[in-house]
Amino acid sequence: MTSDLIAGFLSGAALIIAIGAQNSFVLRQGLRREHVLPVVLVCASADALLIAAGIAGLGALIQSMPMVLDVARYGGAAFLLVYGWVAARRALQAQGMTVDSNVATTLNAAMATCLAFTFLNPHVYLDTVILLGALASQRGEGGRWTFGGGAVIASFVWFFALGYGARLLGPIFTRPMAWRVLDSLIAFIMWGLGIALLVG
Repeated sequence: MTSDLIAGFLSGAALIIAIGAQNSFVLRQGLRREHVLPVVLVCASADALLIAAGIAGLGALIQSMPMVLDVARYGGAAFLLVYGWVAARRALQAQGMTVDSNVATTLNAAMATCLAFTFLNPHVYLDTVILLGALASQRGEGGRWTFGGGAVIASFVWFFALGYGARLLGPIFTRPMAWRVLDSLIAFIMWGLGIALLVG
């Protein structure tokens, strides 16, 4: 049982810890110290829901209905390209952005953005539902849910560490140029991911 839990934790961490749209958004919210708890809870809870769905057999169903992934693919690409444009505009602003003086994002806006990054990304279905679901199914009836529990723990550990650990970088981001560099990187990441979805 312990080996299943550890295997699930390591597999989940390997898939979650990557520079992507969702992680970039969580990092930015953490740096701004804005709605961090709801954001990390939504991200980790969504992962838990999708992992459980994959273990319960939703992965096989999605594979038999490729249209579902196509909808997420094109919707996600459009969202990523628009968000990249918004980040690029922030980076090009004449005034520097700081944690204290930046215009606050409402909780509803932050939640909507977080949910879009989560559920409009077809890779989240491939990673959590299909891949982790398939890996868990190899562990048999007793071990698959323990494996899934390990993957869920990895998700919660990662998002809380990213969201709340970002504040350790606070002193660096008191400089306007640091915000401009971060937003430029976010813009290029979003555009790259969006284009990859369209041509992939």
